[in-house]
Amino acid sequence: MGEDTALYAKSGTAAQSRHSRVCGVPEGMGRGGSAADILQAAAARLREAGIETSRLDAELLLMEVLAWSREELYRKPESGLSGPQAERFRGLLSQRERAEPVAYITGSQEFWSLDFRVTPAVLIPRPETEHLVETVLDFLAPRSGTCRILEIGTGSGAIAVSLAKECARAEVWATDVSAPALDVARANARRHDVERRIHWLWGDLLAPVRGLPEGFDVLVSNPPYIPSGRIPGLPRDVRDWEPRVALDGGVDGMDFYRGIIRDGVCHLREGGLLAVEIGAEQGDEVARLFGAREELCQVRIRRDYSGLPRVATAERGL
Repeated sequence: MGEDTALYAKSGTAAQSRHSRVCGVPEGMGRGGSAADILQAAAARLREAGIETSRLDAELLLMEVLAWSREELYRKPESGLSGPQAERFRGLLSQRERAEPVAYITGSQEFWSLDFRVTPAVLIPRPETEHLVETVLDFLAPRSGTCRILEIGTGSGAIAVSLAKECARAEVWATDVSAPALDVARANARRHDVERRIHWLWGDLLAPVRGLPEGFDVLVSNPPYIPSGRIPGLPRDVRDWEPRVALDGGVDGMDFYRGIIRDGVCHLREGGLLAVEIGAEQGDEVARLFGAREELCQVRIRRDYSGLPRVATAERGL
């Protein structure tokens, strides 16, 4: 676009203002515009596109372009963008306007205070899932010696990597039905220097570990648990972008819990923990499924900071 790539060119003329609108560039985001002005205009543009987190997303995208922390963003409000930076920022805004998640745009997501690579091949790690990691670590804390952990459906590897990072005596196995997801998970393990303690296995649920001679001290999973009929009503940045295989839990959302309980108990050592993330309305049913297995005891539901059921656990009796 030559000179027009000065995306934020300030102009008082109607012709230039029309040019900005045609190119999808908000007015007020001109060459020499400050970071504060750019943020305000970008947030307005995302808000008009129906993005609820418009201000936050505009900040994250601008931080990505400038390679700044949030502290730097607010410490340098009068700074502007170079031509190439402005062009890139405009492109990122266009992606977010189409409801592409920020994590996919930037290629990263923070989880457990660690930075994880994410792609559309994997579910974006959510803060709520940190309760699952915390639950497992609480269980392991009083135990000594090496512990064997199996994560079922690892996706980005956020849970497996976080557990390996926090618990130096853990040896982790992680399965996923998606080979591209396992590629992402392996990259995250290398990034956080725990690749030697995690074994990545391709296959559905527990099928990849059927031949292993030893059991596990912990089985952990954040399985797909959204009922199929609710998928069309999800926010578009979830429904249209995140992998359906990581969301769809079947007609009632319980298919994967049934499979994990059916095939997982025999892989759980005596005194071991089974821990799964659950949807807000699924606590009673998952607890019932746990309780129906005579090998399992001490069924518990752990709530998140909003008071919603988030993690269901049970232990295998001695």
